[in-house]
Amino acid sequence: MPKKKEQGNHLAIEGEFTIYTVGELKEQILGALLANDEFEMDLSAVEEFDAAGLQLLIMTKKGASALNRKFRLTGCSAAVLSLLDLSGLASFFGDSLTYAKSKEAIA
Repeated sequence: MPKKKEQGNHLAIEGEFTIYTVGELKEQILGALLANDEFEMDLSAVEEFDAAGLQLLIMTKKGASALNRKFRLTGCSAAVLSLLDLSGLASFFGDSLTYAKSKEAIA
């Protein structure tokens, strides 16, 4: 079961972001996205990340765009960055991912 820390428009996910947890995470992510004009997600403590997690992340970004809301990643673990690079989707997250990577480099 993933750990989640939510503070207003910021959601930090720890542990698994996989097929086993996306059902639970989806409800919380969509709720936060609908409730805020700007939404940030910190994935720096994600230990496992798979295609289901990636799919939910893509859905979140596309949903934010469709709702005219801002979405960005404020941190990405090695597991997240690895799959984003492997899938060729790192550029899809654009500035958001650049910010997350630079924050990780500073830490």
